[in-house]
Amino acid sequence: MLLNYNPHDCLPSAEDLPDCDDTPVDNEIHILVPQVLQIILATLWADRMDWYFGINMGIYYDPENPTDVIVPDGFLSVGVPRIIDSDLRLSYVLWDELVIPTMVLEVVSQTRRGEYTQKKEDYAKMGVLYYVIYNPLRKRKPRLEVYQLNNGEYELLGGEPVWLAEINLGIGREKGVYQGIEREWLYWYNREGKRYLTPQEEAKKAQERAKLLEERLRSLGVDLNDI
Repeated sequence: MLLNYNPHDCLPSAEDLPDCDDTPVDNEIHILVPQVLQIILATLWADRMDWYFGINMGIYYDPENPTDVIVPDGFLSVGVPRIIDSDLRLSYVLWDELVIPTMVLEVVSQTRRGEYTQKKEDYAKMGVLYYVIYNPLRKRKPRLEVYQLNNGEYELLGGEPVWLAEINLGIGREKGVYQGIEREWLYWYNREGKRYLTPQEEAKKAQERAKLLEERLRSLGVDLNDI
């Protein structure tokens, strides 16, 4: 069992372990795709302090082999503090956190890293409930696959956006613009399948509403200087 936690063991903490494996990502998309999910979640759950979304951060999962690490492109843990001692996490150490990530995201590139094989097995052994694989290079097979752990094995969930009941959010793909880049991104969705906007999109939408209101007032002969 990966989480045979023994408080008497002298195990290394996050301060003793690096935050990643220092292996460079293949391209910027490995950072930007989970970043979109992270910034939207930061708006949706702004009042909650019981979650953490890590990007390219090492997860140390085995107390018997404390230097063994796996580095997903992104992961979400629910039931942990957003910050620890008013500071940022250096890495995610399971024997300190005592909370297994609820969801893990892997973005596939031309250089395969075992997303469909070894990593899938590792996350299942770890007990990660949802395993999300996004492969933007696929043409015929599904680009987005979401698995849910059931009796120790992953089962593919159907539909898109895919509803993740345990976190009350859906996840899916849609073309959009982030940091000036127009492409397909992953987004969060509500129960009705409506996409949640990024903060940039929300700001743009607010500006458009303000401009429309201003135009309507001017058409009615209202002097905006008197408002």
